[in-house]
Amino acid sequence: MTKKQLALEVIERLKKEYPDAGCTLDYDDAWKLLVSVRLAAQCTDARVNVVVQDLFAKYPSVAALAEADVSDIERIVHPCGLGKSKSRDISACMKMLHTQYNDKVPDTMEELLKLIMGDVFGKPAIVTDTHCIRLCNRIGLVKDMKEPKKVEMALWKIIPPEEGSDMCHRLVIHGREVCTARTKPYCDKCCLNDICKKNIVT
Repeated sequence: MTKKQLALEVIERLKKEYPDAGCTLDYDDAWKLLVSVRLAAQCTDARVNVVVQDLFAKYPSVAALAEADVSDIERIVHPCGLGKSKSRDISACMKMLHTQYNDKVPDTMEELLKLIMGDVFGKPAIVTDTHCIRLCNRIGLVKDMKEPKKVEMALWKIIPPEEGSDMCHRLVIHGREVCTARTKPYCDKCCLNDICKKNIVT
């Protein structure tokens, strides 16, 4: 089985296992998802969804958040961890959206929007978070790759572009529920058991 064949089989099996997989961050505007994605680094989506309620209640627009004091943002987002860097990044991003893009999140700023392209604009996107990197190495889609950009480039070669975003969402769910990092993976109930390379370091 080639890596491309393996990738297609993984995609099909994960589709059956998690048919409704999607972004678990709550949002009703593109800019809000952009903020939430930044907060979600090393934090659960469930906690982010709670924290942003207070943030967006106090700063209900791009303009309001752009003008907010970074320390005020930090006080609100502190429960998500890494508050200092996250609040600084959010402030800088909102200032850019406000001053350069008239408060609208454009669908062409690939570097800025890479993490949310798939959810907001339906464009091809592969988000190589820790779950994706861990599982792709274990399954055998990549070998001994830890750098997100390298994993992303390798996956683009074997995954159909239209499948990238949903596959990443499904890998996150699978990584949380079955192919776990902090406990021994539950290989006995894994839908990929018979095709996985099981490159597990214990």
